[in-house]
Amino acid sequence: MMHFVLLFGLLIVACFSGFQAEKAFSEYWEERIGLPHPPHWLLAKASPLSPHQVAVFMKLMDANELASHMHSFCKQTNVACSTNALAKKRTDDTTLPPIAQWNALRIVYEHLPNEVPMSVASQGGLPFFRESMVQEGGFMPISDLRDPMSYKSFLPRCLASKIPFSFSQIEEIKKFFGVGNESNMNEYIQDTIKICKKSPILGKQSTCATSAEDLIDFVIEELGQHVHIWSTESIEGSYENVTIGDIKLIYGNLSEPPALCHSLPFPFQIYYCHVLQKVKVFAVDIHARKKVNHAIMVCHYDTSTWNPNHYAFKMHGFGPGLIEVCHWINENAMVWTKSQG
Repeated sequence: MMHFVLLFGLLIVACFSGFQAEKAFSEYWEERIGLPHPPHWLLAKASPLSPHQVAVFMKLMDANELASHMHSFCKQTNVACSTNALAKKRTDDTTLPPIAQWNALRIVYEHLPNEVPMSVASQGGLPFFRESMVQEGGFMPISDLRDPMSYKSFLPRCLASKIPFSFSQIEEIKKFFGVGNESNMNEYIQDTIKICKKSPILGKQSTCATSAEDLIDFVIEELGQHVHIWSTESIEGSYENVTIGDIKLIYGNLSEPPALCHSLPFPFQIYYCHVLQKVKVFAVDIHARKKVNHAIMVCHYDTSTWNPNHYAFKMHGFGPGLIEVCHWINENAMVWTKSQG
């Protein structure tokens, strides 16, 4: 059994590990990517563990003794377990409605659950729209831009690789993180595993990055080292009818597809990343009630492989391959493009 002194050491090291962890993430980033440093919001998702803490938790896992130290594990890793999930609170506008259970999942270009009526799915704004609907000076109902679990951190790759992550292991995952059958997290886990383990569309590269290293490696493998990263500045404008300001095409090379990475709800940070053909990326100023949000809009010009039951087709009355479909990039999501020139 792990000695008490090791666990006491974890608490001491935790006080000094945050900066060290961010430094390690930045160094890996700078070694692999031709950019000076990660965006501040992505850097904040770096695992807060020090090398010593990682080594201790690895030993506990290998000895099958982590279960008796889950409170310390969840607290030090900043992941959502039953021991600490209730203590995590969003600090943004509490006047917004609760985040819909499927909000973070609808962006993966599949149909919503059949039990979600159109009137509910479109609550608060348009999650999918036509490019012609976004005009400078015009009005636009904005959907919910929030990430339902924005606070969670990555696990280090060596720890994430030891966490069960398959359909057959869902009960093990729930047991590991102390998740009950009636909780939202139970549905999040099942939906995320479903997305990550489904068969990919022919010709489409995708992955579920379960660590920061996996995320960076996927981008480099698909796009190379010389890239740009784009993200929406904030959640301002969610559930509002905003005025559209300046619209700028920031990436329009249809022959060089970008990679889109969406934050998925899970106990620790996971990104679903996919490379999609014939995509353009726009920077759009949306004038919300409190401030201007510099948002990223993505438009897909090849929807031929999308599910015929996709919400975008139900809303706009067309089918796969017949229209382009646009959407906003939500909180903590990102678009990667090859550097031009």
